[in-house]
Amino acid sequence: MSIRRFVSLCVLIGSTFLLIPAGAAYASGDWLPIDPAELKMTSEPLAPGARAIYLYRQVDRDDAANAATEANYLRLKILTDEGRSLGNVEIAFQTEYVTVSNIRARTIRPDGSVVNFDGKVYEQPIVKGRGVKYLAKTFTMPEVCVGCIVEYRFNYDFSTKWVVETDCVLSADLFTRHAKFSLKPYVSPGALLWKYPAGLPEGTQQPVEGPDHVFRLNVKNVPAFPTEEFIPPEYELKYRVVFFRTGDMPEDEPDKFWRNFARKRAGQVEGFVDKRKAMEEAVGELVADSDAAEAKLRKIYERTQKVENLNYEASKTEQEQKREKIKKASNVEEVWKAGRGSHEEIDWLFLALARAAGLEAYAGLASPRDRYFFQKQRMSTWEVDAPVVLVKVNGKYIYLDPGTPFTPMGLLPWQRTGVQCLRLDKEGSEWMDTPLPDSASARVERTADLKLREDGSLEGKLKVSYRGQEALSLRLEERQKDDVERRKFLEDQVKEAVPIGVEVELTNQPNWGSSDFSLVAEFSLKVPGWASSSGHRTIIPAGLFVGPEKHLFEHSDRVHPVYLSYGFKKIDNINIQLPKGWSVEGLPKPIHEDAKAVEFTLRVDDLAGNLNIRREVRCDLMLVPQDKYGVLRSFYQTVRANDQEQILVKQDSAAAAN
Repeated sequence: MSIRRFVSLCVLIGSTFLLIPAGAAYASGDWLPIDPAELKMTSEPLAPGARAIYLYRQVDRDDAANAATEANYLRLKILTDEGRSLGNVEIAFQTEYVTVSNIRARTIRPDGSVVNFDGKVYEQPIVKGRGVKYLAKTFTMPEVCVGCIVEYRFNYDFSTKWVVETDCVLSADLFTRHAKFSLKPYVSPGALLWKYPAGLPEGTQQPVEGPDHVFRLNVKNVPAFPTEEFIPPEYELKYRVVFFRTGDMPEDEPDKFWRNFARKRAGQVEGFVDKRKAMEEAVGELVADSDAAEAKLRKIYERTQKVENLNYEASKTEQEQKREKIKKASNVEEVWKAGRGSHEEIDWLFLALARAAGLEAYAGLASPRDRYFFQKQRMSTWEVDAPVVLVKVNGKYIYLDPGTPFTPMGLLPWQRTGVQCLRLDKEGSEWMDTPLPDSASARVERTADLKLREDGSLEGKLKVSYRGQEALSLRLEERQKDDVERRKFLEDQVKEAVPIGVEVELTNQPNWGSSDFSLVAEFSLKVPGWASSSGHRTIIPAGLFVGPEKHLFEHSDRVHPVYLSYGFKKIDNINIQLPKGWSVEGLPKPIHEDAKAVEFTLRVDDLAGNLNIRREVRCDLMLVPQDKYGVLRSFYQTVRANDQEQILVKQDSAAAAN
């Protein structure tokens, strides 16, 4: 993770994130005066029903210092009982790049008296992901009550000595009455430009550079940023100003800008992979001349994935890196000999080996869609920074990324799918589109063989196969966990899938360290009280593993478009053996709801006195506009309604008498 991507850090207040830019020290440490009218206020007309609002926010960023710093000042008005939870403050930071200092806080009671914070500040982990450890400074404000004002200040101190791009995020989780932002930029060649991916709040003027070469921006009455599940990248939605340097590239001609960029990056990559003799010797150990092109490609891919990936390990301190003599490689030969490298270095090693094997291969840079929706006219090179390798086999390009661990050959991590990719070539680069796999490339298949007990419980075995993107996502998410944590994770997945309490135990050892297309978990399962009795009849719900859809898209209103990481398919095949002397009396009608991009099937069959339940949910959507949300919501209402259908079974007279 580059420092540029961390310039917007998260201040976690209660359970809500406020994304704000990071930076410089305050000119004064004094608190601002308190307006008596703000002490008396009980609501904000522009944010009716708000639990709290920001009366004032100030962010002062200094990128010109020896190491970038940022001072943050936040003042909140607590308006409801729910808002009192905002007195529990968590300031998130990434230990590799930043520390938090100079925390001060106080509470102003409704009568104007002040209670200074003199409690303890704790430090605890809050997120671990992608080899990066996140910590938080946490503390609790004193005497937080309805009507009070709480305010605190702190600094972010960055380890970097240069910053190419800085974000000033104007939107916050709460309504903001007034906010001030300032930036003293890093001095480097090229023009300093700024852009507004989502525009600016109404009435906001562009940043102004003062005689001290500090850029300043004032905003007022910024609406709260509504959070919803499945939203597009916040970079595209939140009000923000992005400051960036153009270097020596023209800023007003996008096509020329990208040609120059591609030529420069192609030269850098070619310089890194230009070790033909060493690579031919290496590839000679991996493939045979008689191997077909695809066989060569697979052998090289699998071997490259065995290189130690420094980007996906637990973060190492500077001292640990020195002890292990970890240094940045200057070419692919060094990566090969050391047996380790960064994500990008591993991709370029694969590129060099593929070429040495006689394959037509190119370096590519994709625009990952988890952070941006790339637009060429923005001319932001940071939006095109995800390495991929393009190999032409049988006249068609295959897009590959061995630098992401556990990725099966032929599959890209979802962030790199369905996006623009710049194929690098010093003789003439080209924009291409990476493939967007359909739902078959991301499946969860559950097969259950269960017995219905006379007390209404279900018992038996369950096998869950995570395939494609689903397997890759789980392996990446759990890669730093131990066996106990992984076991709990998988068992919790089953518990969340069944809408009542279950007893579940993992019975196999899934292959977590593989790049196989599938990750298979097997369980013993007991579902107490699943069936209910009514006289001599027993009622069995048709839907068993329906928890994920139980509350999906149930809200009637939607603010943002619905954005899904990838299409998916869920397939349940459940066999239920009935007790001796029991038989099927009534089955729900088969349902097949096909809305083109989404599809639902539910069928229950009587197999000689036993039950087979086949359920499938398919989704091949990525982005659903807000005005089409009702169609998607209606589809899932149909799914939920049919999951509640009932199966009727009965006991024969002899069994009932007993």
